[in-house]
Amino acid sequence: MKHAPGFLKIVEDALTRVREIGADELVRRRDEGEDLLLVDVREDREWEAGRLPGAVHCGKGILERDIEGLCPEPGRTVVLYCGGGFRSALAADALQKMGYREVFSLAGGWRAWTESGKPVES
Repeated sequence: MKHAPGFLKIVEDALTRVREIGADELVRRRDEGEDLLLVDVREDREWEAGRLPGAVHCGKGILERDIEGLCPEPGRTVVLYCGGGFRSALAADALQKMGYREVFSLAGGWRAWTESGKPVES
C-alpha cells in the first residue's frame, strides 16, 4: 500500500519513541509465559478476516478511550499490531503518553506475521 507522505512523517516520528517487537520475539515471550496483552488496532473488517491468536480487538479510533478498561495496569506489557506496523506505532506512542511503560508495536504487523507462517485465528 502506498501511504501519503504526511502519514509516513508522523509514523517515522512515532518510531523514534516506540519500541518494536518482531514476530519471533513475540512468540518466544508468549511461549515463556509472559503476561502480555496483545491488541489488534485494525478496523473491524480486518479483525473479522483474521487475527493473531489470543488478541483482543480495540480499533485505533477508540483505543485511548477504552485501553484502561482492557489494561488497568500501566506496567503490563502491551503489544499492538495493525496491518503493516504503522497504525500500531502511532497507537503505541499514544499509550506511552498515557503512562503505559511497556508498550510495543509489532514490526511489520499482520502482514509480517502471516508472511512468516505464524498461526492465525478467524
